[in-house]
Amino acid sequence: MSLLQIGPHTVQPPVVLAPMAGITNAPFRTLCREFSAGKGLFVSEMITTRALVERNEKTMQLIHFDATEKPRSIQLYGVDPDTVGKAARMIAEEDLADHIDLNFGCPVPKVTRKGGGSALPYKRPLLRSILREAVANAGGLPVTMKMRKGIDDDHITYLDAGRIAVEEGVTAIALHGRTAAQHYGGTADWDAIARLKDHVGEIPVLGNGDIWSADDAVRMMRETGCDGVVVGRGCLGRPWLFGDLVAAFEGRPEDYARPTMKQVADVMLRHATLLGEWLNDEARGVIDFRKHVAWYTKGFSIGSEMRKSLAVSSSLNELSDLLGELDLDQPWPTGADGPRGRTSGRNRVVLPDGWLDDPYDCAGVSVDAELDTSGG
Repeated sequence: MSLLQIGPHTVQPPVVLAPMAGITNAPFRTLCREFSAGKGLFVSEMITTRALVERNEKTMQLIHFDATEKPRSIQLYGVDPDTVGKAARMIAEEDLADHIDLNFGCPVPKVTRKGGGSALPYKRPLLRSILREAVANAGGLPVTMKMRKGIDDDHITYLDAGRIAVEEGVTAIALHGRTAAQHYGGTADWDAIARLKDHVGEIPVLGNGDIWSADDAVRMMRETGCDGVVVGRGCLGRPWLFGDLVAAFEGRPEDYARPTMKQVADVMLRHATLLGEWLNDEARGVIDFRKHVAWYTKGFSIGSEMRKSLAVSSSLNELSDLLGELDLDQPWPTGADGPRGRTSGRNRVVLPDGWLDDPYDCAGVSVDAELDTSGG
């Protein structure tokens, strides 16, 4: 089986759960780890550095890790080097995590309009300063980064950003093979992942984009030479994908999960239960679970009215009763392994005024660009 080394942490198989806002909280990470027997690396939701440093109540809950999570992995978002450095130092000194990942890949407008996420690597000096502060203050914890190819086809940044990352001591780089303008539309450019691997051979490169099955992950590594894969939308409603990934890298494709509706229903109920326990509120847990219903039930014959009922359930008993009304003997549906989650593209990236005028002019970046809430 292939090995991925992130600082002192050996990740086997070389598989990472991508941070996803509102998704990769402690309950979902628990499910994924259970199916993979704890193998792999599972990253928290994106945490904003300002909110962490200010000890925002919601943020402090988001960085909660189950006692069995090892290594503990936090993804940070920030645009101010000083604040990023303070957040990294806080994580190290208070033993809040074992690994820090930095987000330079988020394409959503509320992030890019402030110069963050996938907009930030265009400002090369700012990127360098943030990476330098993070690494210097992490107390020896490995610091990695996740990014996209660039803002759009006319503003490609990933090769420059990769070289800066190596020079500043970043431990590994994950590349989503899309620009911010593509959002989640079109096809991921795996050739870019191969080019980045050739460009920064000193450190591990992880590929991200269009991994819908365990076979896709193996194929990406074979075709690009990358050192590992980052799985995002492909696991929505399919936490057992991480068990498939372990089987794939161990050469056991015959062990891929093909759950029946009954098995999927059991996972759905457990997911909702874990959310309620995490939030200390059963009703809030079930409400938070609603967004997962369409992903879990994709491809199964359950009817539009039943889907609507499941998606508005408000208690575990109601959810359990509704699930019990389904045809639970249905086998795993053909084609259910394909794309899921957001697939739309975006033609224009929302950026601060004048952001593209000069990649080396960072005068327009303000501390006010730091978001004060997490999960973006």
